[in-house]
Order: sequence, then structure tokens, then C-alpha cells
Amino acid sequence: MKRIWFLLSFLCVISFSLSAQTKKEPLFGKSHSSYTVSSSSLKGAVFYLVSGHGGPDPGCIGKYQGKELHEDEYAYDIILRLGKELLERGAKVYFIIQDAKDGIRDSYILKNSKRETCMGKPIPLNQIERLKQRCVAINDLYRKDKSSYKRAIFIHVDSRSRSKQTDVYFYHAPKSKYGERLATEIQKTFKGKYRKHQPGRGFSGTVSERNLYVLRNTTPVAVFMELGNMQNALDQKRLVIPNNRQALANWITEAIVKDYKKK
Repeated sequence: MKRIWFLLSFLCVISFSLSAQTKKEPLFGKSHSSYTVSSSSLKGAVFYLVSGHGGPDPGCIGKYQGKELHEDEYAYDIILRLGKELLERGAKVYFIIQDAKDGIRDSYILKNSKRETCMGKPIPLNQIERLKQRCVAINDLYRKDKSSYKRAIFIHVDSRSRSKQTDVYFYHAPKSKYGERLATEIQKTFKGKYRKHQPGRGFSGTVSERNLYVLRNTTPVAVFMELGNMQNALDQKRLVIPNNRQALANWITEAIVKDYKKK
């Protein structure tokens, strides 16, 4: 019996070492570049991750303790964190917007730059050309991937009056059954997290269809997220605190895993 137990234990160790693979992604930055594929919960899934704006367009700009907050920097940091979580679960991930220098950052104020590219190509200043460029990049990749579960995730930050606090809310393409399903799964996950971590606060983030250019012109099932109001002091905490940015990535990942299991 001891010999059998030892053999089983040995095989378990081998199995774990084979499944827990350590890899590197330079886009995550030097201090975060290594990640471990320790789960197969998203094996076979493909994701096209897009952070809003970038390059010559910083998106909306807020003020926090006398410093500027640029939408594209916070959306990019969160998309990198999300991508890392997905990779660790065995998914295939494409980062459509990339910055060769700014990886995952653990500071409150993320300095703005214009280095972002669309997978190495300069981002146009013209809005339609900018959106068209990322849609073409996604669709080209989509045609090459054979997976039965391919999803595009767009992350933005809204800009409203300073007094308007908003929860994360979600859009999907008109009549997109699976886009609505994923958006609703993320919404449900967020509601559960708020009940646990901030009981009594509630969560008012909505799911709705919207005829946005990127939703209308990309082939994969897609969800478009607005993470809050860049001008509101309470919403800003959701963005500037690194642990909060990581929590957003974790919660979105958890919901994606639930949706993937329904495929």
C-alpha cells in the first residue's frame, strides 16, 4: 500500500508540474512579466482585449489630488491585469492595444504617454479610422482562430458630472444573444461581490444593447464595459487604487469562467 501511495503521489507531482507552466509576457512589465498557467478552466477560449483610446487620444481626463487621470492609461492597466488572469487559466489572449513600456503598474497616478499602438501599428488620430483599425485587427485574428469560444472585451471609463457616481455598466451588440449572456454574467458577479464586500450598498450597473461602432463591426461576441465616472471622487477610487483595479480584473475573469462553462 505504501508503494502504491508513493507512486500515486509521484504521479500527482508530475501532473501538477506539467500543468503549472511558468511563462512570460513582456507587455506586463518587468515586475509582472512572469505568470503561471495553473488552471485549464479557460483552455480553448480565445480573447481579444481592447483598452479604449490610446496613442494620440487619451480619452476622458479627470483630476485627482491635483493630478490628471487619463482614461486610456487606467483602461490599459486593467486590460493587462484581466489578460494575465485569463492566461493563467489556459486561455489564448490577444492585446489589441499595446504599450511596449507601460506594463501592469502598482501606483495610484498612471502617467500618460502616447506610445500605445494597435498591435505595433500607429494609432490614427481620426476617431473612425482609429476604431476601424482595431476592428480590422480583431477580425483578422478571429478568422485564423479555430476556437468555438471567442470573445472581444472592450474597457472604457466614462466622463459625467462630478456629482454623478456610477457603477460599472455593460453594453452588447443589438440582438447578440451570447453578448447579452456574458454581460449579464459579469453584472451578476459584480452584484454578488458588492453584497459580500459592501453589504447594503447595492449595485446598479446595467446591461443593455447599444449600436456602438466596435460592437457593430467586430465579428466575435463582444462586451463593452464602462468602469465608472472619471470625474467622480468615489468612482476614481475604483481606478486609482491598484488593488481595486486587480479586483475588477478578478471579478470579470470569474464571470467569464462561468460563461465559458455554458458554451
